[in-house]
Amino acid sequence: MELRTLKVADNAIDIHILRSRLETDGITCFVFDEHIVSVNPLYNITVGGIKLKVRSEQYEKAAEILREIGDTPYTDDAGMEIRCPKCNSVSLQSGFRSVKGIRGFISMITAFFLTVFPIGLRSVWRCNQCGHEFRTGRDQ
Repeated sequence: MELRTLKVADNAIDIHILRSRLETDGITCFVFDEHIVSVNPLYNITVGGIKLKVRSEQYEKAAEILREIGDTPYTDDAGMEIRCPKCNSVSLQSGFRSVKGIRGFISMITAFFLTVFPIGLRSVWRCNQCGHEFRTGRDQ
């Protein structure tokens, strides 16, 4: 049985949500390197992230489901699409850890010198089209 990597992430929760969605459709999934990254998040770069792998013969179906999930726009509590305020795109990344600003800079410097995971980073929306980082009304 040959396995192919479908998705790589730095967050085990995202991988397990996707794994559950794929297993609902009958796709057998395997999670690799979850525990080493959970024990020490700094190893994430070393091992290449947490990997979700599927059987080769199920890869195309799994990739199609992943594309379908990625093409679904994010919505707010009122059901309205969340759009980039700069370019009006709906191609967004949620939970992006921003290092912009003085708080992010201090967090990264502290993490570097203490060899710990940076905890002072803001979680923002990031536009995949123009790279603009922003927060919505309820996020602020």
